[in-house]
Amino acid sequence: MQTESATPPAATQPRQKIRLGDLLVEQKVISSADLDIALAAQKKSGRRLGRIIVESGLAGENDIAQALARQLNLPFVDLRKFNPDASILQRLPETQARRFRAIPLARRDGHIFVGMADPTDLVAYDEVARLINEGIQLAVVAEGDLLAAIDRIYRRTDDIHGLTEELARDMGESEASIIGLEALGEGQADAPVVRLLQTLFEDALQVGASDVHIEPQEKHLAIRFRIDGLLHPQTQADLKIAPALALRLKIVSGLDISEKRLPQDGRFAVKVRGRTVDVRLSTMPTQYGESVVMRLLSQGDNALAIDTLGMPPDMLERFRAILHRPNGLVLVTGPTGSGKTTTLYAALGELNDPGTKIITVEDPVEYRLPGVNQVQANEKIDLSFSRVLRAILRQDPDVILVGEMRDPDTAQIALRAAMTGHLVLSTLHTNDAASTPVRLLDMGVPAFMVATSVQGVLAQRLVRKVCGHCKAPHAPTPQEQVWLGRQADAQADTGYLAGTGCDRCHGTGYSGRRAVHELLEINTVLAESLARKNPAEFVAAARAAMAGHTLRDQAIALARAGVTSLAEAMRASAQDETS
Repeated sequence: MQTESATPPAATQPRQKIRLGDLLVEQKVISSADLDIALAAQKKSGRRLGRIIVESGLAGENDIAQALARQLNLPFVDLRKFNPDASILQRLPETQARRFRAIPLARRDGHIFVGMADPTDLVAYDEVARLINEGIQLAVVAEGDLLAAIDRIYRRTDDIHGLTEELARDMGESEASIIGLEALGEGQADAPVVRLLQTLFEDALQVGASDVHIEPQEKHLAIRFRIDGLLHPQTQADLKIAPALALRLKIVSGLDISEKRLPQDGRFAVKVRGRTVDVRLSTMPTQYGESVVMRLLSQGDNALAIDTLGMPPDMLERFRAILHRPNGLVLVTGPTGSGKTTTLYAALGELNDPGTKIITVEDPVEYRLPGVNQVQANEKIDLSFSRVLRAILRQDPDVILVGEMRDPDTAQIALRAAMTGHLVLSTLHTNDAASTPVRLLDMGVPAFMVATSVQGVLAQRLVRKVCGHCKAPHAPTPQEQVWLGRQADAQADTGYLAGTGCDRCHGTGYSGRRAVHELLEINTVLAESLARKNPAEFVAAARAAMAGHTLRDQAIALARAGVTSLAEAMRASAQDETS
């Protein structure tokens, strides 16, 4: 069986059309009886025979593609393991790639190596050869893998750029009036502003972006995506379309379209390729116009269990035991964007049952949980965290989630609730678990309340995972060697990995993220140290209790296992080491 490493044949013209069903029977991929069943189904539905065979479970797409490759003496390419050369992809535009089920793969021996789902389609072959306008050599690829590769590789950048230009032309050379912009914002689905935003959302979800940033600059409008924690430029557009985009987004979010001097927050839902996505929107006035940032929250992302958070088994067991205590305060801490809310919702999922009343106060409510009473704080009408908390305590809750300990008043009410028979979950912005109870003391919370109420503190970071498609052995740099030498269990480590960059990871070498944690459980010794109001003594004792199980230790363990890189482990450990 030929694979993607095989040299393509010199003859690039595919053979005459063959009957797929007969070929599959001849090569014993399916039986004659299976073919009769598929042909009968094809006669009724008129659909393609290959699709019917796959959907009926008679054969897999790879089986069919490999049979075609054998018959035509062409190489078979497994696109799940092959990284196409990004520099030649534009030789065949996305529309034509989808239409003819073809994708340029690489340049070989003066020809363009092209994968096709059906190389016997002579019309498709001729069109692909005409569009590429260079000698081509064929390979066979599975159709499903081909379509997935097109979704992954081809970005909507050209479409987005074209739509921004169209919107700029529609708005004219001069700045549009508010009346004209309002009409544009309320336009139908075919209005340029609507199509531009829909295309932006499609592209953002296609590349796994968590946030979309629309930022007016002095001479242009910058649009950027945050992917795996880092911002990536998407496109630059004419500055004059910025008001139209901001207005449209304000309208769908129910915000005040006449207010441009103050920040506003809102949310709306959008449907993208069959998925419903909650969009959390924030506007802010800047020097050159209103900056808009949108957080994308897929409604399917909230079904997360605590055993999928990536904790080591022993830590998970301890964390689960803390969550099932009848009362006390459990804190999740870390910098902005470290996944604290995700962890809290996973904890709520663990506790959520018909016999438990759970009430949350959040700003904003990021995910909607069935069976949970969720309250949106609103400072504009004096519906603050502390005010909602006082009301919650009269609602007979078992579990209370406070989105964030923002002020001393909120912190004290939450700790009093924890002392009076309620389990309270919340977050705090600190660098590590050891410094978190000390932060409560700094906020003015009485030491006896902190000592008797806090049950556990979970600190976490997110590290990027090495891309599985372009990972390669990595020799530690001199800086990394020095850093490794400072670790308590320093050893001559080998086997580290790093990504070289490919189309699947957008050239970054990373794909996806993984949490690292440290868990501090408040025992009698630590509680007594807190009660004595001795922060230095407490921090020293807390770090001794977590020795070998800190954020740094877990990050190094992931690097040694090849899950993340040494550079990411160093980055995740930096704040922990300087705190």
